[in-house]
Amino acid sequence: MSDDCPPIPSKKYEYLDHPADVQLHAWGANISEALEQLVIAMYGYITDEIDTVEPVYSMDASVSDCADVESMVFHILDEMLFLFNAEPFFIGRVARVLDYNAETHSVSMRAWGESFDKNRHPVGTEIKAITYSNMQVRNEEDGSVHIYVIVDI
Repeated sequence: MSDDCPPIPSKKYEYLDHPADVQLHAWGANISEALEQLVIAMYGYITDEIDTVEPVYSMDASVSDCADVESMVFHILDEMLFLFNAEPFFIGRVARVLDYNAETHSVSMRAWGESFDKNRHPVGTEIKAITYSNMQVRNEEDGSVHIYVIVDI
């Protein structure tokens, strides 16, 4: 395990049925925790057993000056998906927001995981793209944040 990797948090996400696609629903006490859960939900859909992923090394991604919070969610998730689709085919197990700016809709994230290995990680469903379709970032009365994102499979 990478020395600087934080503890693996409890699961705060689910997969919702959607015609021909899947909707990721993640939540947390704030936008940062909800984003962290959303990234792991995406990686968890790519492999059927996210528990098989070990936090061996980390990868960073960031987006800045997005038009709004939905655009920021789209772009950071797209960056994290790119990490899976390019060498070294990174799949994350733990994600953390390193910096978030609500005014500029900017976020920097780090994910801890390892290179995807079909012999060790059960193959789930390929995620082709992140979409804006019916995307929602909801601030609840209790202060929690819920994010809904449909991904193209």
